[in-house]
Amino acid sequence: MLRRFFVPLHPDGLRFVLAAAPTTVILFLLWAPAGWLGVILTLWIAYFFRDPWRVTPERSGLLVSPADGIVVSIAAAALPSEIASGDATPARIGIFLNIFDVHVTRCPVGGRVTRLRYRKGRFVNASFDKASEDNERMAIRIAPTEGPEVVFVQVAGLVARRIVCDLREGQQVAAGQRIGIIRFGSRVDVYCPPPYVPMVIAGQRVVGGETVLADLYADEPPRQGIAQ
Repeated sequence: MLRRFFVPLHPDGLRFVLAAAPTTVILFLLWAPAGWLGVILTLWIAYFFRDPWRVTPERSGLLVSPADGIVVSIAAAALPSEIASGDATPARIGIFLNIFDVHVTRCPVGGRVTRLRYRKGRFVNASFDKASEDNERMAIRIAPTEGPEVVFVQVAGLVARRIVCDLREGQQVAAGQRIGIIRFGSRVDVYCPPPYVPMVIAGQRVVGGETVLADLYADEPPRQGIAQ
């Protein structure tokens, strides 16, 4: 019951809140209107680093969304060069997170982390597909108990300047498990190798740890949708 009203704070945000709170007190002592701006800023920081509870589907063969946001693209794309193991071009589901979305990222599938690769890069608008190729990123490859390996990538954005990933190679993870956070606007890409079938459409809002992105056992064509 309390989970509906009290949302946890991601540990990465605690120091930001602890820094903003005393600054707000000082601003109140100097000039009250500035202090109220400090209150708003402190509350917004706490809101940004919120880490709500989620209920993750457990059936094997499902890829769940690793983040909250909008699906901005679904198209065949080459894997990031630093983590590729061939010339495959699986379907890439790009999810854009604006500054008001939950930025805690989660594993899309359970399994063993086989590779982690960080790459420095630019900070262009993460809503563009070009960001997947040029921006700073952390690429993660997971080998599930069933089906082919799955790659997903934390991508920094126009405002984001820090990717946090708590995983290590060889670690066992569960679908929906928290794996890190991207600060202040970003993108997460999930590469769905065959025979995974995407179950979402461009423009759809997804919920990290809950929305099913793709199904290994689906027997249907890619979905279509209409904005209304």
